Amino acid sequence: MSLISVEDALSRVLASVGKPLETEHVPLTSCAGRTLAEDLSALRDQPPFPASAMDGYAVRSADCTKVPATLQVIGTSAAGARFAGVVGAMEAVRIFTGAPVPDGADAVVLQEDTERVGDQVVVKDAARPNRHIRAVGLDFQAGDVLLQAGLRLDSRHIALAAAMRYGTLPVHRKPKVAILATGDELVRAGEPVGPDQITASSLPATILMVEKAGAEVIDLGIARDNLGELEERIQAARDAGADILVTLGGASVGEHDLVQKALSRQGMDLGFWRVALRPGKPLMHGRLGSTLLLGLPGNPVSSLVCAVLFLIPAIRALLGDPEAGEDPSEDAILGADLPPNKERQDYMRASLALRDVPLSLAQGPVRLMLPVATPHLLQDSSMLSILERSDALLVRPPHVPAASAGEPCRIIRLNRFC
Repeated sequence: MSLISVEDALSRVLASVGKPLETEHVPLTSCAGRTLAEDLSALRDQPPFPASAMDGYAVRSADCTKVPATLQVIGTSAAGARFAGVVGAMEAVRIFTGAPVPDGADAVVLQEDTERVGDQVVVKDAARPNRHIRAVGLDFQAGDVLLQAGLRLDSRHIALAAAMRYGTLPVHRKPKVAILATGDELVRAGEPVGPDQITASSLPATILMVEKAGAEVIDLGIARDNLGELEERIQAARDAGADILVTLGGASVGEHDLVQKALSRQGMDLGFWRVALRPGKPLMHGRLGSTLLLGLPGNPVSSLVCAVLFLIPAIRALLGDPEAGEDPSEDAILGADLPPNKERQDYMRASLALRDVPLSLAQGPVRLMLPVATPHLLQDSSMLSILERSDALLVRPPHVPAASAGEPCRIIRLNRFC
């Protein structure tokens, strides 16, 4: 099977996702990071009554056009405890921020612009109609659609939904992502390690990336290079109702790379295998019944790159994110000379620094602060120390010529995913 482009591979992965997952209603305070499944309209005006914007006195503006004006204080209006009467001529009500403005009053005079004398208040600053009053529906009105389906919810959205009078929100179910590392050479972090073994560093990293993307992890651990054991773990993923099965390593064609064979014996419909990217060429995609399959390379940097490019978008698509397949890269400036690139799209680990860059635009010269991406000299896909010191992946398309420091480039910030 020949190499396919990154763009083609992502398109095929997202096409195989199908519809977003079903909707469930979740308590408001448990919705952070979840994806809204339906548009939400406000169930009430906000504020639902004319409210004072300041501490002071609710008055009739007509009584305070000429100052100083002495008014009789007839009561108090506090947040949650309104004054039930009506403000008449030459009367005032002590009022606090957020409290309902009593009937009859059409302005609020600031506390510092008054002087209290017993049961009277002397107004020293002329009042104007509606001054320091938040009108009904100033923020939003009942029926206004304020939160759209596909939105990934954060604390700002939760606050707005609460003000809109929602106690639970319709969100897409979290995808269940089963993760299986493979290889006789691997042990879990913290476990005893033999002289020919290494720690499965890709496993915890992928788990954290999947959780950050909004999915629920099914940790299948490490399977040895044995067809029977691999098939048992694959079946465990299916029994657990995994929406996505991610394998780490073993998807190549070596004598000990048995993942494809095990999946084929379970009935896998292979979508593609091998993508024109570096690192991460031996990427596998397919389906196993209702389960989406992604076989990521075993090298930790390769698995991270493939997770960023393919796994995270698949999770976001299952969550109903309308921008799941959007290009995550952004503009930057190249910080070092680079040779021509060959047939594979390159994702180089790079550090970032801000630089004041002069630009010439139609309206004249401007200066912008842009990130400068400097790739590390060593790019071996097994080197986690380089990855830890990197801020971004520097994206180089296939077949581009040599590039010089100072030229524009594209980057993917790692802190968005890791």
